[in-house]
Amino acid sequence: MIHHHKSLITILLLIFTVSSLVQGRVPFACDPRNGFTRGYRFCNTNIPIHVRVQDLIGRLTLPEKIRLVVNNAIAVPRLGIQGYEWWSEALHGVSNVGPGTKFGGAFPGATSFPQVITTAASFNQSLWLEIGRVVSDEARAMYNGGAAGLTYWSPNVNIFRDPRWGRGQETPGEDPILAAKYAASYVQGLQGNGAGNRLKVAACCKHYTAYDLDNWNGVDRFHFNAKVSKQDLADTYDVPFKACVSEGNVASVMCSYNQVNGKPTCADPELLRNTIRGEWRLNGYIVSDCDSVGVFYDTQHYTRTPEEAAADAIKAGLDLDCGPFLALHTDGAIRQGLMSENDLNNALANLITVQMRLGMFDGEPSAQPYGNLGPRDVCLPAHNEVAVEAARQGIVLLQNKGNALPLSPTRFRNIGVIGPNSDVTVTMIGNYAGVACGYTTPLQGIARYARTIHQVGCRDVSCGGNQLFGEAEIVARQADATVLVMGLDQSIEAEFRDRVGLLLPGHQQELVSRVARAARGPVILVLMSGGPIDVTFAKNDPKISAILWVGYPGQSGGTAIADVIFGRTNPGGRLPNTWYPQGYLSKVPMTNMDMRPNPAIGYPGRTYRFYNGPVVFPFGHGLSYSRYTHTLALAPKQVSVPYVSLQAQAFTNSSNKGIKVSHAKCDELEVGFHVDVKNEGTMDGAHTLLIFSKPPNGVKQLVNFHKTYVPAGSKTRVKVGVHVCNHLSVVDEFGVRRIPIGKHELHIGDLKHSILVQT
Repeated sequence: MIHHHKSLITILLLIFTVSSLVQGRVPFACDPRNGFTRGYRFCNTNIPIHVRVQDLIGRLTLPEKIRLVVNNAIAVPRLGIQGYEWWSEALHGVSNVGPGTKFGGAFPGATSFPQVITTAASFNQSLWLEIGRVVSDEARAMYNGGAAGLTYWSPNVNIFRDPRWGRGQETPGEDPILAAKYAASYVQGLQGNGAGNRLKVAACCKHYTAYDLDNWNGVDRFHFNAKVSKQDLADTYDVPFKACVSEGNVASVMCSYNQVNGKPTCADPELLRNTIRGEWRLNGYIVSDCDSVGVFYDTQHYTRTPEEAAADAIKAGLDLDCGPFLALHTDGAIRQGLMSENDLNNALANLITVQMRLGMFDGEPSAQPYGNLGPRDVCLPAHNEVAVEAARQGIVLLQNKGNALPLSPTRFRNIGVIGPNSDVTVTMIGNYAGVACGYTTPLQGIARYARTIHQVGCRDVSCGGNQLFGEAEIVARQADATVLVMGLDQSIEAEFRDRVGLLLPGHQQELVSRVARAARGPVILVLMSGGPIDVTFAKNDPKISAILWVGYPGQSGGTAIADVIFGRTNPGGRLPNTWYPQGYLSKVPMTNMDMRPNPAIGYPGRTYRFYNGPVVFPFGHGLSYSRYTHTLALAPKQVSVPYVSLQAQAFTNSSNKGIKVSHAKCDELEVGFHVDVKNEGTMDGAHTLLIFSKPPNGVKQLVNFHKTYVPAGSKTRVKVGVHVCNHLSVVDEFGVRRIPIGKHELHIGDLKHSILVQT
């Protein structure tokens, strides 16, 4: 009885501790215990947000307003408002990049999911949504405990245009449709789909636009002027951002450091005010990349005075400056008549509106939706399981000679595990990560299935010498099978660090070849990297049985790698970008933004859509332990495009370029296909169905994809839609989207089908 009583006290104490941690944050504003502020209209949750926002702005002084349009916004004690740090990050888990998030105390870590390039390889929208949901649970829990903000400057949806880009790992790959669907899904997962205008956390799509060079050949992102055609802007660079805003309803967009066609993106009203807010109808705020307003004044010398820079940014549509520049120079800009206080009010209204949608002006955090989330909701086993599953789904089987994989644990009992990435921890989480809840390394994962013999071979990925190769060869001679875990890390590819080549660094290639030559059993090459690697030598080495690309697979990457190697998981990932040979680099300066080839100068074009040269592995490539066959069960052969008006029809008839999308009635123009997918193998698996379209005289472009689970020996019917306006259209040289009339060729898995588009 006494023992039971003690247990009850312990439980009550725990409940008290957890609830006090959950309520660890003083209300940001409108504290119900503050009788003075209770009467303010901006605290009244029963009136519309825009009325509350205007009431608050009307009470602020000019100096207060100016200090609220920077990331470290000041407190306004006389109105009962706390200070707020806008800068938090959640690229693939709550991150400690940015001052808004603090790990430690009740929040020692957060679930670290695979890097974005890895989860993009899953081609699974529901997975991206689920990762967003889990990340935002942990973000809200940390906010409630006073350890994080609610505004997260993620995801990065720039197109992975050049294989050298150090930040390509943060993106969903090279294809605009893949990036667009990833962007919308992850944003919806983060922001929640609560009632009306409410936000769980506020996501931010970055870096707008045509940003994908950090530091190459003496050119850096602060000085780079990206020269981009209207066509490439509309059909490549802007596609994921448009989806972020139009489909994801993202709460924020970040403008980039670089210039586009001679104008800094953060000072370009055409990009910010007219496109993001006007054409795409952003409901939220626009933020600068950190110090980019200062950069376009100090580094790019775009304006004569700092006051002009402040005015240009705010009038172009910038609402928030990450950095101190607007705090220092906005007052002068208003005094000099370069901008009005009303311009500042408009920026402030966009910021406060997002804070109100987050519930920051609704009083007690614990009384709000998500107010019950706390330390017990971070680093859950269920969250780790999502991270493991994301890694499993993102692993790509690049080669499997003679069906060497999966390895049977009963037959292969001693596994040699070799390589600089064989027992790594932080390498697995890539960049813009936080503090992981814990790690399972590749070595630890493999050790759950078999006895391991371990040698690193190289002390790190730069692999400066071959002193340790002898020990590695001895291991390979003893082992029943050898797993080489090679590749890159943040010392080779990172923010402000673009790669110089596509080969394995240092002596890694020599290590792989020597171990393969010495090996007694099958050799499995596992590549950990964000960007592509030219491993032609390994493809052609008869002693290397299988090649796996695992990206940066997150905190439990080792579990997923071992599950694939030993057949607990049937791999189904597909490459989200083209793997080029090293020779490609000499033909493409990173500074050339053109997507399309230019034979006159020997420029081969970029990505699978426009480059037709030799590849190591193509976009969308990925093998499985099963064989899948496809049959078309329902496939329309033609579709008619109706016009919005007679004038539009008359205008189009005089043009042989196809119907302008703006002239077509797009609402009901989705064409449905039913595809039967059969798993001919003996192992259950998840199959990615890729649908490409090739318009008349056009290039092949991914238009849709569907991930479906198919048990061994069975058949599943997949219904996929192809939207005529979105998917069968092309962008002309003026940046205008049109639907070509005539036969469009669809590639559905390994099937080909033609559909006639007519008026």
